[in-house]
Amino acid sequence: MNVPVFLAQKVRHAPEGSFSATVTRVGIVSIALGLGILIVAFAVLFGFKNTIQQKIFLFGAHLQVGKFTNNNSYLETPLALNTPLYRDSTNIPGVQHIQAVALKAGILKTSEELTGVILKGVGRDYDWNLFNGSLVAGTVPVVGADTGNGSTQLLISQYMANQLRVKVGEDVPLYFLGNPPRARKMTIVGIYETGLEEVDKTIALGDIRLIQRLNKWSADSVGSYEIFVKDFNRLNAIANNVFDVMSPDMRLTRVTDQYRPLFDWMVLLDRNMVILLSLITFVASFNMVSVLLVLMMERTPMIGLLKALGSPNQLIRRMFLFVGLNMVGWGLLIGNVVGLGICFIQDRFKVIPLDPKNYFMNYVPIVWDWSTILALNVATILLIAVVLWMPTFIINRIQPVKALAFKK
Repeated sequence: MNVPVFLAQKVRHAPEGSFSATVTRVGIVSIALGLGILIVAFAVLFGFKNTIQQKIFLFGAHLQVGKFTNNNSYLETPLALNTPLYRDSTNIPGVQHIQAVALKAGILKTSEELTGVILKGVGRDYDWNLFNGSLVAGTVPVVGADTGNGSTQLLISQYMANQLRVKVGEDVPLYFLGNPPRARKMTIVGIYETGLEEVDKTIALGDIRLIQRLNKWSADSVGSYEIFVKDFNRLNAIANNVFDVMSPDMRLTRVTDQYRPLFDWMVLLDRNMVILLSLITFVASFNMVSVLLVLMMERTPMIGLLKALGSPNQLIRRMFLFVGLNMVGWGLLIGNVVGLGICFIQDRFKVIPLDPKNYFMNYVPIVWDWSTILALNVATILLIAVVLWMPTFIINRIQPVKALAFKK
């Protein structure tokens, strides 16, 4: 028979309504609340970061490669498609996808309203899967079809649609700056919304061949390459791999530099999470030490009796450690149920809304990262198990004679 476990069961099953039972419940609740809050906090944090990153990647690929130029306007210098970087991109370690795009400034105008836009021309290699969560009406434009001059279908933002008072299916003239200015009648086939103000106010998507014709480029000329990597955490290393393949007249831009304020904000979120994690860990550990100390003080006569019967200090310390670990087990069970339950309700029913003007999204997002949830549970068990050893050393200083005379 395992004596420490047997004695721990006797201590653990205190009479209902007793002081020991109340203190035990306090310990269980503190662990459950701490773990539940951590699960929800990490799910929301990862949800925020993942949602914002996906919105950024709609119009700012992980890496962008263009011609090296001192021109800061949207008048791009043509870049050939027949380059080793574009042809052999699949052989570059870490690169997942590459696509060619081009930009051109213009003005969308109706009979009553107008707005400036940056037309982003895309081709058949463009990955439209990124728009799955941002398309609010219509569909994406058909590009790359054999129409000679390029498709006149256009995808605009909800902000532009509201400002111009147009909807899917309507035709809108798009004027391109030049001498003389040129106009094309565009058909709105879709409306998107990212919540990123600097994107929604400016970017519209269409066929790259329309820009090639307006700029008098050949079909082999584009404005830049957009490159997506397999592992965003290795962005800098993969950027070095891409840089090694680039020709001297090319320039490489990372999305973290292009949208630095947003990525700095996400770094700030990580720092806040570290502070929150530290505070919750400290409170939970302090509560468990306090609870175990109270239980030991209440069981002082029992400790004295066990010592008088010849029980070593190590056995008694292990007994109270098992008592504490039992509370940890119940706390983990309840904490997981509460934390995962809150995440499930929010993920399924979107009960907590957000102001998209401030948070770039309409509701609190949830990401199910099971490895993090498992790590939180394991870390909680290990940390509190280590902390629980600290108060048990007091047992070494308890003398049997004084303990047996101890009055509750």
